[in-house]
Amino acid sequence: MNSQILKGILEGCIIKIVSCEETYGYKVVDELNQLGFEVNEATVYPILNRLEKRNILIVNKRPSPLGPMRKYFSLSDSGKNELNKFVEEWDDTKEKVESILRRDIDD
Repeated sequence: MNSQILKGILEGCIIKIVSCEETYGYKVVDELNQLGFEVNEATVYPILNRLEKRNILIVNKRPSPLGPMRKYFSLSDSGKNELNKFVEEWDDTKEKVESILRRDIDD
């Protein structure tokens, strides 16, 4: 899949994951991998940082049992709006693509 398309989809999926529960970066990576995305920290962490800079995610730093402070992410009010926007755009895009894929070649 085109990397730009994938990044946009991943961004929406990450926002949704964070909307379900406060979480940290590695856990987001793990959840995406469990869903079959095959991503790593080098892909996900820059997205998390962009979402933080855009005030879509709220960051809360806490001690980690494994070393330095860990960033925990939760969704801001603008993040909730962004999630709704993503879902609407995804549904619209999915419907258009499925419409094209259902066509016979001769249509």
